[in-house]
Amino acid sequence: MALFAATIFLGSFLLFQVELIIAKIILPWFGGAAAVWTTCLLFFQIMLLLGYLYAHGLARYFRPKSQFFIQLVLLGIAALLLPILPGVSWKPTGTEGPLLRILILLTAVVGLPFFLLSSTSPLLSYWFARAFPRSSPYWLYALSNLGSMLGLLSYPTLVEPYLPIRAQAYGWSGAFLVYSAMCAFASGKGTLSPQWAFPTTPGPAVGQEATPSPPPGAGQWFFWIALPACGSVLLLGVTNDLTQNVAAIPFLWVLPLSLYLLSFTLAFWGPALYPRAFYMPLLAMSILGMDVLLFFAPFVVSPLKILLPVFCIGLFAGCMVCHGELARMAPDPRYLTRYYLAIATGGALGGIFVGVTAPLFFRTTYELPLGIAACAILALGSSVRNPGRNNRGRRLQRALLILASGISIAVAWYLILMIFQPPKGLRMLDRNFYGVLKVVDKGTHEDWNSQRILIHGSINHGAQFLQPFRRREPIAYFTPDSGVGLAIRSRYSSNPLRVGIIGLGAGIIAAYGRTGDVYRFYEINPLVEKIAKTDFTYLRDSRADVKVILGDARLSLEREAAQDYDILIVDAFSGDAIPIHLLTREAFQLYLRHLKNDGILALHITNRYIDLKPVIQRLAEKGGMEAIAINTAGNPEEGAYPSEWVLLSVAGEFLEKPSPRGAGKPLPRTPDVRIWTDDYSSLFRLLK
Repeated sequence: MALFAATIFLGSFLLFQVELIIAKIILPWFGGAAAVWTTCLLFFQIMLLLGYLYAHGLARYFRPKSQFFIQLVLLGIAALLLPILPGVSWKPTGTEGPLLRILILLTAVVGLPFFLLSSTSPLLSYWFARAFPRSSPYWLYALSNLGSMLGLLSYPTLVEPYLPIRAQAYGWSGAFLVYSAMCAFASGKGTLSPQWAFPTTPGPAVGQEATPSPPPGAGQWFFWIALPACGSVLLLGVTNDLTQNVAAIPFLWVLPLSLYLLSFTLAFWGPALYPRAFYMPLLAMSILGMDVLLFFAPFVVSPLKILLPVFCIGLFAGCMVCHGELARMAPDPRYLTRYYLAIATGGALGGIFVGVTAPLFFRTTYELPLGIAACAILALGSSVRNPGRNNRGRRLQRALLILASGISIAVAWYLILMIFQPPKGLRMLDRNFYGVLKVVDKGTHEDWNSQRILIHGSINHGAQFLQPFRRREPIAYFTPDSGVGLAIRSRYSSNPLRVGIIGLGAGIIAAYGRTGDVYRFYEINPLVEKIAKTDFTYLRDSRADVKVILGDARLSLEREAAQDYDILIVDAFSGDAIPIHLLTREAFQLYLRHLKNDGILALHITNRYIDLKPVIQRLAEKGGMEAIAINTAGNPEEGAYPSEWVLLSVAGEFLEKPSPRGAGKPLPRTPDVRIWTDDYSSLFRLLK
């Protein structure tokens, strides 16, 4: 028993560690987009389904000795594919679609090891059920999810803060070799020992009735697939919402996924850990809280201290009910691999719905409200199909679930109707791999302060006055007294300027361009370029020579010869934060290669959730640069938003000018903060 349990635990631990490691490795290659993690989860759910299908087919159609040799050969091949470090040839070279490239990359680099790890729990549970017929194998599924959860929680707390990414990849690869040896030994014990040999089609275990249990019917199959599919949709929907509106960081990947796995662990450990009378009302109340936030999301940006607990409690309650009801429907162990296969199918279908179907067919993120409504309806249906003994409690649960279902359906329908009856001022709403973009007009062309605003998720990414004679005014985070405004105007006395800008947005910075200046924007999202050229006029109104280079900025800068920029501006955001790969030591070295000796590096760090100044101070200190932070108060009457910029220069002369020096403050020294590199970064300590 100990061998089976230890192998399943280690396999599950490694299964979810590799998800985080490989996702963090490839995240910078695709612009730090939140959808990279969703795509990775989609891949892992599909591979999990294939692993469960392999376990089912191996157990059902092959003799014990064949099972052992097939497993042994695949483990040997997987070991030859280590370590799990993708080569630089996998980096995108232009603007090709990221989704397919990520899926192919993951298949080539971690496909087979992940496939084998995925099959561990159902395959070893099946062998365990035959070896120990008097013991239920379902506690091993709980142990598997516990190992997965610990693998997740240990990453941002014990692995990421202390180990560079290459050390993580090599350490994981070594642990996989240990797992392979344990799995091979367990496979031999489970299939080759004479006393454990068993027929291909299992008969009744010792001590059980001779009459076999009937096979699962259509109703069971429906709930076996629908419940885990709903849990998967909730997981990915909540993760999308958090990462697109906060930051694409491992901590915000780990938290929802850990709650998801905790629900599996509790539900399958034993019926006592899923008291339906507690979780059904909790689900109903949580759904109401999430519905309120979703209903007001188009109008109000919720603070993280409200957003995070409401959605995380709602996710846990929803998954706990989905997985608790699923555990109540566990079949006789002879149908164990079918049951696990159905669970994996549901998870994969949920992942495909959120990762592929929704971006293709939905213009905005409807998957979360639809998932919440489906969860309430499934919980109600399961409670009707499998009623409890407490009639009074059952009636109360159903009443709450009916209320939650009705409100959830109403909210989802309201959000969908906004497409056909858009609110006043909505000019454009569209979606692609990088998220949801919309353009909103506030006021009319006759109003003095009327504006057109670009919004990514719930984050404002730029604006322009609608009045024709005010269209050239730089506003939002880029006003003349903002950090970037001061930096550009401090060089107006020089010859024509060469300015590089990472991140296009509405193209506001082009408003500073003069005749003879060159402004080069680096933008990864082709939809942003389209919007900047069709819905805003900064690019075509600029007097400078303006060019937009599509693709990830770092990869583009790496391929280019030195550009001799007078000013290099970093204004790229993934969610509400600069992508991590733009704030590493290697990134700063790249910036300095493209800057003149007296050039200015301007970083836009306006942010509600993360304080990036300690990291920037350490990078400036390491690179021998002087740095000041410039905070600007907002002025709604003039279209100015509160902004925070950091200006850096090796020469430092510009900092001595009265305007920048008087407007800013030096960054405080933070020697306890470790310098970020392409191999190491951690945002956990920087959360506000």
